[in-house]
Amino acid sequence: MNGYIVEREKKTEITRTTEVLVAGGGIAGIAAAIAAARNGKKVVLLEREYALGGMATLGLVTIYLPLCDGEGRQLVFGIGEELLKLSIAHGAEANHPHAWLDGDSLEERIKNRYMTQFNPHLFALRAEALLLELGVTVLYGTLACAVTTEGGAITSVVVENKSGRSAIAVESVIDCTGDADICHLAGARTALHDGGNGLASWYYYFSGGKVSLKMFGLADVVPGRATEREAGGEQNGFEAVKVESLDKNVRFSGVDGEELSRAVIAGHGKMLEDIMSHRRADEAFVPVTISTIPLVRMSRRLVGTYTLDETESRKFMPDSIGMTGDWRKRGPAYELPFRALYGTEVKNLLAAGRDISVTDAMWDITRVIPPCAVTGEAAGMAAAIGSDFARLDVAELQKRLTAQGVKLHLD
Repeated sequence: MNGYIVEREKKTEITRTTEVLVAGGGIAGIAAAIAAARNGKKVVLLEREYALGGMATLGLVTIYLPLCDGEGRQLVFGIGEELLKLSIAHGAEANHPHAWLDGDSLEERIKNRYMTQFNPHLFALRAEALLLELGVTVLYGTLACAVTTEGGAITSVVVENKSGRSAIAVESVIDCTGDADICHLAGARTALHDGGNGLASWYYYFSGGKVSLKMFGLADVVPGRATEREAGGEQNGFEAVKVESLDKNVRFSGVDGEELSRAVIAGHGKMLEDIMSHRRADEAFVPVTISTIPLVRMSRRLVGTYTLDETESRKFMPDSIGMTGDWRKRGPAYELPFRALYGTEVKNLLAAGRDISVTDAMWDITRVIPPCAVTGEAAGMAAAIGSDFARLDVAELQKRLTAQGVKLHLD
């Protein structure tokens, strides 16, 4: 049946008012909520699933990629480092960063990058507890579906959950959805990733008396199990590797509902085949948990006031809000400009995490945990200072970030 229906006009009740609304409870959203709450703001965090962490926990992409440049220099501090330590508060699953946490030599820090592998469930629970301690209101099972605007600013975000449809009045909004959903709804300029996303579906399994992670398709990094080195790739026990999609014929944008369902189903089918092949060889092989969200790497992002490119390694940014390295290889270091977090169309809207304004080439660098935490912290701090972000006092923002231990520049 084709055509359309006309829905009956209805009033949507404003059920909450908040100073800062954070949409998305992944790493960027967690960092943004922490920063805003610690700086005295009333914060509401929306999360469509029923646990925090996004790809890092529900997607089982449990690799906390490097906080360093691969040459022994730490780049990510502040909440980005705090969350790494939180993720392994009860022990690392693999790659405990002893060289960095135990004060080892520069030689050891070069040999062993500042990264780790963590348990997704413990991390999600610890992150939730931290946000609740800070007074953040977490609304699970809640999806932002519309916004109202006035004078170039968002005045409310319309949400839907088990209670139905309601609105939250806001002073500012931080889009940490990973797909720039709020940016899109508010009419900010956005762009889609040209290459789309390949198929992956990670899972944990029990075999040989222990639980292990199966990086099933499109792994970010597999230390010690390299199959193909990137040009200029890693040495000394850390290698960035290319892992093919589970199905070369499947590419998806990440912003189409039916397409996402097809991708998830295809991933589940490949996963079942893989599990059953292992069980034929070992009856004791059993899956423990599977990724419960689609593994979307790059989908839709903000087109901001500045668009950062991977060629700008070690370039001075006067409005830097933190730094990140390149998880794929040693050497590059990027100052992240505040201008990449906001556009010109909506004055009280910031992007963080995968949503920030970068080229397709740079997107593969900024989509991972450390830069997501860096941009999330900066966005939350900015929202604690004001709500007209193009006019924000960047010097004050930098001063506050520095006071929290964030390093802004390479020198």
